Amino acid sequence: MTQQQYIIKRKLNIIDLAGQLGNISEVCRRLGISRQHYYDIRAALEEEGIEGLLEKSRRNPRIRNRVAPEIEERVLSYSLEYPAHGQARVANELKKEGIILSPGGVRSIWFRHGLEKRGLRLKRLEKWAAGEGNILTESQVRALEKAKEEKEAYGEIETYHPGFLLGQDTFYVGWIKGIGKIYQQTGIDTYSNVGFAKLYTEKTAVTAADLLNDKVLPFFDSNNIPVIRTLTDRGTEYCGIRESHSYQLFLYINDIEHTKTKARHPQTNGITERFNQTLLDEFYSVYFRKKVYTSLEEIQTDLDAFLNEYNNQRTNQGKHCKGRTPMDTFTESLDLCRQYVHDRKEVIKEVA
Repeated sequence: MTQQQYIIKRKLNIIDLAGQLGNISEVCRRLGISRQHYYDIRAALEEEGIEGLLEKSRRNPRIRNRVAPEIEERVLSYSLEYPAHGQARVANELKKEGIILSPGGVRSIWFRHGLEKRGLRLKRLEKWAAGEGNILTESQVRALEKAKEEKEAYGEIETYHPGFLLGQDTFYVGWIKGIGKIYQQTGIDTYSNVGFAKLYTEKTAVTAADLLNDKVLPFFDSNNIPVIRTLTDRGTEYCGIRESHSYQLFLYINDIEHTKTKARHPQTNGITERFNQTLLDEFYSVYFRKKVYTSLEEIQTDLDAFLNEYNNQRTNQGKHCKGRTPMDTFTESLDLCRQYVHDRKEVIKEVA
């Protein structure tokens, strides 16, 4: 018997005993209750039936503290469009639209609609896509669901200005029928968090060097900023004898220093690992659910569009960004970079 059932049965016994004795005062004296309590029970039973005997909460809902319906609807629509964004990210992005809402307020809305976890928001997107007639292939679903544990990278590196240290890593995206294995060469400026990525069907020293040649150096050259050093793991695509290794040779020709992470400690390059996780959560996990890709170029086109939004529009909570976009951080730090690089050249001249 539940507590509610016990309460109902006890109140019904009071009414039955009054009917048997025919004396309300005697019933109240025997049971140790007031006559007003008896009349309240009888009135509730006559007006609402058995439901009226249920215990009612005396707490009044604080409706005035709830966000406006239109704001709640905007949070839900935003979460459908960007299901991988966290509560702080959603609050920051909505602030740009003039909607002032705390991260806790976003999470409260998610809780009311059963969307507090990223997986639940992704499932909501999947149901929505199916309702619109967008059919997902089994291989795409497997590719998106395979990561059972989120990989977190810990640790912090020292970086003083844009171009001081470029984190680089090889990320295995997955296998798609008609394309094969897909690898992503990832690069990120560790000061401003400006990110770069290019897709390949193999991971070699040539592809590692191609990312720098095609994406990274042209960007920094256009801003008259040099790349001083790169940080990678100890994979064969990054390490080897200079004379026979494309990546090492490329670094030597462009006067770029190379630092390697500690063996079996990927957290040393944690900022690049987090960038990989962001691309997985916000790009691949979303776009692979909405679209069937048939070529590497098609994925690269959408990836470039996402990176443009990531660098120029997406707010970033990094150590140096502090809520600004990566490009805003990069642009505002150019003078700092020129000061450091200029001082470094002067010191080299003095030593020489």
